[in-house]
Amino acid sequence: MIEQLRAKAKELLETKAVAVVIGYGAGSTPTTTRPVFIRKPEDVGRLIFNKYCYNNLTYYLTKKDVMRLGKPAVVVKGCDAKAAMVLVQESQAQRENFILLGVTCPGVEHPAGNKCQYCDVNTPLVCDFVFGDKIESHPEAEQAVIDVAELEKLAPGERWEFWAKEFERCIRCCACRNACPLCYCDRCIADMNQPQWIETSQTPRGNFAWNIIRAMHLAGRCIQCGECERVCPMGIKLMALNKKLAKTVLEKFGYRSGYDPKTKPVMACFKPEDDNEFFR
Repeated sequence: MIEQLRAKAKELLETKAVAVVIGYGAGSTPTTTRPVFIRKPEDVGRLIFNKYCYNNLTYYLTKKDVMRLGKPAVVVKGCDAKAAMVLVQESQAQRENFILLGVTCPGVEHPAGNKCQYCDVNTPLVCDFVFGDKIESHPEAEQAVIDVAELEKLAPGERWEFWAKEFERCIRCCACRNACPLCYCDRCIADMNQPQWIETSQTPRGNFAWNIIRAMHLAGRCIQCGECERVCPMGIKLMALNKKLAKTVLEKFGYRSGYDPKTKPVMACFKPEDDNEFFR
């Protein structure tokens, strides 16, 4: 698979079909990798793919400095490809302006936990090229990826206590936001101070506001890549919030983010058959 990926990357660069290939390269230790930007055909040997390639590289599709390099080809896993589709749906990237080099992925490993346990896109869905043997996804993936049943069983007071303990650890570093490929605003609402929408200090009220608002901004958009929780230095269970919202969107609107680029984003359109029970 690696040799096929390198060969295609070399071909794309030699024919000038792309100006840069964004992929994974060796990190500073055997168990880490880092993003690499390949601009010369002779450098494609730096491209690798292994179980430590956890970064979602579609993050760079909305970075102006990166896109100024020219048309990119981006190495993507199945979850990463879903993020690219959401960016197209939200008019943050034009599909003809980038190439997706999909790699089949049995799952990645990271000390923060197994974010791939219930992945249902081990073989990328929408890519220009796919490398590696097709991998069948877990049969229980669709339900398990949004399974928050244990938290739902808690009484409201118990849930409040659970999240209060989680959010009190937040140091407001914004690592979650900075790793998310779908947090692409030039200026985040959390950084605005005229007017100030969210307290910037590390207070219970400010921490609740930041984490809940960010999760709500991802409702109907999060593609379950788990990057936010992976990079959180305090180990906050951020994906529990994302999964709860994904479950609600699926139940109310029958929509799953990142699977069909031809559909309109669920929070940006209205259908007469939509559930209107929230009206009072």
